[in-house]
Parts: sequence; C-alpha cells; structure tokens
Amino acid sequence: MAAHVGLDPVKDINWVTTGPNVKPIELFADDKIDAFLGFPPEPQELRARHIGHVIVNSSVDRPWSQYFCCMLAGNREFVRQRPVATKRVLRAILKATDLCVTDPALVARRIVAGGFDPSYDYALQTLHEVPYDKWREFDAEDAIRFYALRLHEIGMIKSSPQKIIAENTDWRFLNEIKRELKA
Repeated sequence: MAAHVGLDPVKDINWVTTGPNVKPIELFADDKIDAFLGFPPEPQELRARHIGHVIVNSSVDRPWSQYFCCMLAGNREFVRQRPVATKRVLRAILKATDLCVTDPALVARRIVAGGFDPSYDYALQTLHEVPYDKWREFDAEDAIRFYALRLHEIGMIKSSPQKIIAENTDWRFLNEIKRELKA
C-alpha cells in the first residue's frame, strides 16, 4: 500500500516490531508510533476513543476495495490428495461468509461468546462494514494478479503475476462451490 502511494517501504518507513506483550494499538494511543495496521475491533476502539484517523480502509477505498482482501491457500499436496476435504473446507468458509451477511446479529453473538471480541457492538459493526457478500462478485484471479503486480513492482517477489497464476492457482473448487451455492 505504501509503494502504491509513492512511498518506499524500506527507506520511508521505520517499521516497528513488537513482542508478545506489546500491542500496536497501545503504542499508537500513547503516541509511540505514528501508524499501525489495525483489524477489528481495534479501529472501532480507536474511533470510540477519538484517537487518530483512518488512512486507508481496504473495505471502501479504491483500488483495494475492488479485490479480495483475504485468500484461502492450501498445501499443494494436501489439496491434490484430499480434494473432498478441500472442497468441504471451502464450502464451510463460504457458507459462514454468507451467514455474516444474512444474520450478522447471530454471528456477532457467536464472536463474543467465542471470546474473539468482547464487544457485541464492535463485532456487529465490523460485520456490517466488511463486504462479506462480495465473494460472489469479485474475481479471485484478478485479485491475485493485482496483489502480485504490486509486490512485483516493489521487488518483493520475482515471479510475474502471470507465472504465479499459471503455476500456483486452481480455481476448480471455487467455481464448483459458486455453482453449488448459486453464486
């Protein structure tokens, strides 16, 4: 993202790594770092405390919002040897994604009950803000191409996006599940 807006991630950013007991949100709130990559419920907590402002929200800001933010990857041998299990995992994840859209209140309660977020309100807000319903619309191959091109441009990967797609992707399971779930 930094390179996309003209920054050199190596020269222009002083990356801070923390230990297991230090949380970036706390460093940010204490003005010890200037920015951090936040995941729910952190942005909601900061908004509630009127701390900082969002620089990029990949759910709504272009070009990031036009592509999958998350991908499912499987070990090549596992997928080859266990296609039924692979398809079941993918189906379960996509059905859970659909549940986030159709019954966010239920999912928010389960998130809190599971201890993943202590706040029902923050969990529900996240479920409303994240575009869970976009998996049917987005093109997974286009997303791989987009991110691979960004990484290739700044030298983080050597392979071209075309080579990565040709040698390392298999859309059969996703296409089958899309047909099955009438995507």
